[in-house]
Amino acid sequence: MDDVARRPGCPKHMVFGPCGGVRADERCEVAEHRCVFLDEPAPPWPGSRPAPGPPPPGPFDRAGTRPFVLADLSVPPFDRAALRRVVRVLGPVSDGLLAGEHANRPDLPPSLLAAEVLAAGGRPWTTLACRDRNRVVLEQEIAGLSTVGVDAVLCVTGDARGPDVRPGATQVFDLDGPRLTALATEAGLPVAVPEAPAAPPVHLRPARVAGKQRAGAQVCVLNHVRTPAQVAEFVAAARAAGATLPFVAAVAVYTDERSARVLQRFPGLQVDDDAVERVLAAPDPRSAGIAAAVEEARALLAVPGVVGVNLSGAASSAGADAGAQVKAEVAATIRERAA
Repeated sequence: MDDVARRPGCPKHMVFGPCGGVRADERCEVAEHRCVFLDEPAPPWPGSRPAPGPPPPGPFDRAGTRPFVLADLSVPPFDRAALRRVVRVLGPVSDGLLAGEHANRPDLPPSLLAAEVLAAGGRPWTTLACRDRNRVVLEQEIAGLSTVGVDAVLCVTGDARGPDVRPGATQVFDLDGPRLTALATEAGLPVAVPEAPAAPPVHLRPARVAGKQRAGAQVCVLNHVRTPAQVAEFVAAARAAGATLPFVAAVAVYTDERSARVLQRFPGLQVDDDAVERVLAAPDPRSAGIAAAVEEARALLAVPGVVGVNLSGAASSAGADAGAQVKAEVAATIRERAA
């Protein structure tokens, strides 16, 4: 894929865009111009790129027949003690722990973070982003994650930093998410990819899932949308576009003002604003937030093609341990009701 031209005007140097951060008014995530992929779609992925030899174990091999529960791993950066505490809480009630990446703060290298999760008894799903790593470093991390043995690597282009976020740090974007997917697949890793059903151009995103599957993706993790009906419509459109992989849908987990508002401010992401206000106005927002998350999860798991949910968000502004306890209660309740 090195011979495919990047799209002029894209700050992320993408070839197979658009990214998931396109704003509702069609502006670029970090610039004032319209997304450059809106008027001229990206080229289709050129054929199929299966991994050599037998396919790697699928991310769902250990989940059995119950709903798959993936939980965000929300911990302070470089805090191994906090990471171990959170994994001890979430690991027993989840099928995977999704370690994300942040544009505004670094953390342990992905392969080292995955090793810490494994050592604490969790099953890591490790995000690998193109923003801060050139291709050589991405290849190093892919080799490291393969050696460590992660359940899946989530291949993303990565959020771009705004001009006021760590202005002294450069941004690389040698690759984009689909090309990173192909690289990780060729290395034999189980690969997950994201998609943002609510981000413009909405009509092009189902075909992007099919393209990412042709690049090697085994599962698609969806970003937040307001209703399960939107997820059902998107999955059906992706199936019509040729995607056959399973989907994991995002569940918004929040129990107070701060943890809710964070989910409402990201471009390309939607949450049910009415549900947020009901939770925040409840006599016991913590219990109400847990109940709302369980209800959303059950509705999403009823969508054909959705095999799991991602418990997404910090869940609580009281710290990583409190947030882990909230997500653990949500995960345990989902499992109990599915038994």
